[in-house]
Amino acid sequence: MTDNSVLVPAGGRSLLVDSSVFDSKIAETSKENLFTGSADVDEDMPQIETRVVLVQDAGRHEALLRALEEIKHPYVTTESAEEYAEADAPEFENIFVISDFQHPSFRYLYKADCRVLGPPIILYCAQKGEPLPFTSRPLYCASMLNLVLCFTGFRKKEELVKLVTLVHHMGGTIRKDFSSKVTHLIANSTHGDKFRVAVSLGTPIMKADWILKAWERRNELEFSATDEEFKSDFKVSPFQDCILSFLGFSEEDRVSMEEMTVMQGGQFLPVGDENCTHLVVEENSVKELPFEPPKKLYVVKQEWFWGSIQMDARAGETIYLFEKHDSPALKKSVSLLSLNTPSSNRKKRRLKDTLAQITRETDISPFPPRKRPSAEHSLSMGSLLDISNTPESGKSLSDTPKISSKPSKISTPVPQKQSARWQVAMELYQTESNYVDILTTIVQLFHVPLGKEGQVGGPILAPEEIKTIFGSIPDILDVHTKIKGDLEKMMMDWSETKSIGEVILCYSKELVKTYPPFVNFFEMSKETIIKCEKQKPRFHAFLKINQAKPECGRQTLVELMIRPVQRLPSVALLLNDLKKHTSEDNPDKMMLEKAIESLKEVMTHINEDKRKTEGQRQIFDVVYEVDGCPANLLSSHRMLVQRVETIALGEDLCDRGEQVTLFLFNDCLEIARKRHKVIGTFKSPHGQTRPPASLKHISLMPLSQIKKVLDIRETEECHNAFALVVRPPTEQTNQLFSFQLTSEEPPKVDWLKMLCRHIANTICKADSENLIYTTDPDSLEVNTKDVDSTLSRASRAIKKTSKKVTRAFSFSKTPKRALQRALMVHNNTPDARSPGPSSEGMAGSRMPSTTSLAHVPSPSLVNLFERKYHTFSRSTTHLI
Repeated sequence: MTDNSVLVPAGGRSLLVDSSVFDSKIAETSKENLFTGSADVDEDMPQIETRVVLVQDAGRHEALLRALEEIKHPYVTTESAEEYAEADAPEFENIFVISDFQHPSFRYLYKADCRVLGPPIILYCAQKGEPLPFTSRPLYCASMLNLVLCFTGFRKKEELVKLVTLVHHMGGTIRKDFSSKVTHLIANSTHGDKFRVAVSLGTPIMKADWILKAWERRNELEFSATDEEFKSDFKVSPFQDCILSFLGFSEEDRVSMEEMTVMQGGQFLPVGDENCTHLVVEENSVKELPFEPPKKLYVVKQEWFWGSIQMDARAGETIYLFEKHDSPALKKSVSLLSLNTPSSNRKKRRLKDTLAQITRETDISPFPPRKRPSAEHSLSMGSLLDISNTPESGKSLSDTPKISSKPSKISTPVPQKQSARWQVAMELYQTESNYVDILTTIVQLFHVPLGKEGQVGGPILAPEEIKTIFGSIPDILDVHTKIKGDLEKMMMDWSETKSIGEVILCYSKELVKTYPPFVNFFEMSKETIIKCEKQKPRFHAFLKINQAKPECGRQTLVELMIRPVQRLPSVALLLNDLKKHTSEDNPDKMMLEKAIESLKEVMTHINEDKRKTEGQRQIFDVVYEVDGCPANLLSSHRMLVQRVETIALGEDLCDRGEQVTLFLFNDCLEIARKRHKVIGTFKSPHGQTRPPASLKHISLMPLSQIKKVLDIRETEECHNAFALVVRPPTEQTNQLFSFQLTSEEPPKVDWLKMLCRHIANTICKADSENLIYTTDPDSLEVNTKDVDSTLSRASRAIKKTSKKVTRAFSFSKTPKRALQRALMVHNNTPDARSPGPSSEGMAGSRMPSTTSLAHVPSPSLVNLFERKYHTFSRSTTHLI
C-alpha cells in the first residue's frame, strides 16, 4: 500500500503534486514537441483552466471565499456535485471542495475519480502562497504532511483501512515495509520485527489514537500532528502489554519501581504469578531463583527496566537476560577456588610471608608492580582511594591512563627506604590520579551521553539543564589531567630537589579560572539534578543505569560531583604536610610556600565569588517577592545584609498595624508591606514556576537619607520598637517612621547597630554608634499595646473602606504632600519641629509624629472632611 504523492519546493511544482500524473503529462507534451516543434505548441494545444467547485457548505465558507479571491482562482458554488461532475466541459478541470468527507456527495465524487479537496488545504495553500495540490487521492488538510507511516500488530482489516484512509486525507503516506524512511510506526502490539527495528532506530512508536485525535482537529489550520505536546500523549509506553514482578529489591525500591511501572503503561504482580510476562531481578543480591521460571517468562536484570524507561521504548530482552548462578562454569570456578584455599597453618604462614614480600616491594617502587591476572582484582590501598579501580573501569575509561597499569620506568636504583617527603609526594600523586579518574567518570558516563545528538527517544535533558548540572567540569578535568601528567613524570624520576610547588604554581591561573564557576553554582547544580530526577523518569533511569556501574563505585552523581568542591582544600593540606618534611635549604621550600599561598588565593577568590553570587541571587529573590520593586535595586555592588519583619506604628508609609518587611542592603533600605491580594504564579520562559509575590513595594530608601536611628525605651505599653528620622531630598522637613520588631531574632540592639554601621559606611563616617539616640515612647506618642488587637484590625478595615468611599465621593483631589505641608505650617510651633543635627539628645524633646499631626485639621479643609465623614458614617451605619 503505497502513495505516489511527492513534495517539492514552491519554486517548482506544488508541494502536493502526484508524481505519476505529472510525469505522464510531461511525457505527452514531449511527444507532441517532437513532431510539431516548440514554437507552435501554445497555438495548437487547447487551454485548460482549473476551476474550483464549492459544494454545499463550502460555498458558504467566508474565509474560504476570501482565500480564493486572494489567490485569484476562479470558483463556482453548487448544491449538487453531480451537476459539474457529469458536465462535458473539456475547457475546465474541476477541483471539488467539500466540507464533509462522510457526505454522500463525497462518496459519489470519489467513485467518479474526481479531484476532491477540503477547505483547510485550500486555506493552507493560500497562506503559504502555493498552487492548489494536484493529487489523485482526496485531501482534506495538511496535518500529516511529509509524514511516512508504517503499521504493525493490526489484525482487523476494517480498522486498518480506516486509519490508512484518514492518514491519506491528512496528507501522509503509507509504507507496507518498515525502512529508515518511515517517520512513525503505528503499533497495536509491542511484539514483532517492525517494533524491534523501530526501537533500535529511535523511530517514534505511536498508538492508533494519535491518528484519530489528529483527524478530530482537522479544521485547525495551524495544527500539526507532529507537535510534541500533542504527540507525547499517544506514544506507546515502554511497558505496554507487560506485567512485571520484582525480585531481590528492598521494600522502598520495589514500591518505587512498581509505581514507575504503572506510570510507564505496565502492570505488576507478586513474584511467582503465572500471568507475569517479566521477572526483574536485582542481580547483586539474588543468587538463585525461588522457582523454575516458565518458558514464556522473561527473567531480566534491572538494567532492562531502567534502559526501557531511558529509551522511552521497551528494550530487547535477549541482552539483559539474568544468568543463573548454578551454571557449570560457575560451579567449576567455585570448586577450584575451594581447592586452592589455604587450610593449614603452614599455608597461612606462607601466605602471610608472601603478603609481607609484596608490601616490601610496594614500598621500594614508586609504582605498584605488574600483577598476575589472578591477582588483578585483589584489594589494595589504591582500590580504596580509587573508586574506579575495577575490571570494567579499564575498558570504559581507556582514554584515561591508569598508573596501576603502567610498568615502572625508573632508570636509577631506588633506595630501600623512601623519605617522608617522597611518601607525601606519592600520596599527592595517587590522590590526584584518583581525582582525575573520578572527573573522567563524570564526563564519560554522564556528561557526554547526555549531550550526544540522536538519542533514542529524544534528548533526556535540555541543553540548559546539562550546562547547569556540569558547568566547568570538563575544564577542571583538563587542568588536573595536566597536573597529574607533570606529577607522574616527577615521581618516575624522583629526587629530593624536585619541585612539587612549581607544578601547582604553573596551573594556579587556570585553577582560578575553572573552579569558581563550578563551586559557586554547585548548590544550583545539585538542585537541578534532584529536580530533574523527580520530574523526568528517563533521567532517573539514566542515573540508575550508570550509578550501578563499577566505575561509579555505587555512588550517586551528586556524591561524585562534590569532589571538585573538596579537592583544593585537600591539596592545600598535602602541600602543608610536604612543606613540613622539606628542609630549609631545599629550593622547593620557597616554591611550596608560594604554591600554598596561591591555593589560598584561589579558595579566597572562590569564596568571595560565591558570596557575591549568593548575594545576587538573594537580590533577585527580593525582586520576585516584592511586587512593584524598582528595577534599580539590581546592582552589581549591592548585597542583602539583613531582613527583618516589623509592624508599622505610624501611618506615613502604610496603615498603622500593617505587617512591614525591611530589607537592609549595604547602601539602601527596601520597605515593603504584606499584599492584601495575591496575584497568580509566575512562569518563566524555561517553564519554572515561581510563587506569587507576597509583598507590595512601599519605598526604596537610600541609607544616606536616614539622619537618626531612635531606640525607643522598653515600657509596659511599648515593646521592641524603634524609629527612623528621614530627610528625603524632595522634602523640607524630617519625617518619622516608627516600627515594632515582631520577633526577638535578631535582637533589637544588634539590628540597630547593624543598621547604623551601614549608614555610617554610606555617608563615610567612622562613629556609627553616634547615630543611635534613645528616647521615651511618650515623646513620640508611640504605643505597641493594642497594635495587633481585634479592635485595631477592625479599625484598619474601616479606614480602608473609608478611603475607598472618600475617593468615590471626592470632587476635589488634594495631594497628600500638599496636605502634610499645610498641616505642618498650620502647627508650626517649636515643639513640632523635627530635631536637627545640633540638638542635644532626643530623650527630653517632644517630637510629635506625623500621625499626631494628621489629627490637626486645616480650616480650609474642615467642611470637606466633615461632608465626607458624614457620608461615610451614613453608608457604614446602613451596612451595619
